[in-house]
Amino acid sequence: LLVLSSLVTKAADEEVAEARLLVQKRILNRYLVEGRDIIVDYNIYNVGGSAALDVKVVDNSFGEGDFEVVSGLLKFKLDRLPPGSNVTHTAVVRAIKYGRFNFTSAEVTYRSSEDSKELQFAHTAEPGEGGIIAVKDFDRKFSPHVLDWLAFAVMTLPSLGIPFLLWFNSKSKYEAILKQFKKH
Repeated sequence: LLVLSSLVTKAADEEVAEARLLVQKRILNRYLVEGRDIIVDYNIYNVGGSAALDVKVVDNSFGEGDFEVVSGLLKFKLDRLPPGSNVTHTAVVRAIKYGRFNFTSAEVTYRSSEDSKELQFAHTAEPGEGGIIAVKDFDRKFSPHVLDWLAFAVMTLPSLGIPFLLWFNSKSKYEAILKQFKKH
């Protein structure tokens, strides 16, 4: 029993000695709209016991024909990520056209220790498939519809205004007649 527990402890110590990265890719927008900015957030956590070296993140899910990069980088490199630390990188892309897109995971490579020459390969969490909404559909659903309400007001004005004018005209004549009788 003592030998078994010492082997488990030794194995646990060896696992912690190397860098282990947890990488997350998130799209922060609630609605993805054609021609508007899409915020992509990359979070990298080193949960291992040593620094991760030469960390490279490459995201190929935003093709040049469908998206343009507004700010940030979709391919970036970190020289060193100390143990127990994290890094956040944000990129902003803009959808050129609408439709369904598969937002795949980004590829991550790194060296797990200073002595290691071998690269470790990993993938980010995958946001999955998402739809880019056309601007006209988004505006139809979420705009305040000021012109629609203005047109509605102009169209209802005659049906409310004409009866009011007839009533006001009749009231004015009636009040004028009452004033004449009160003077006599």
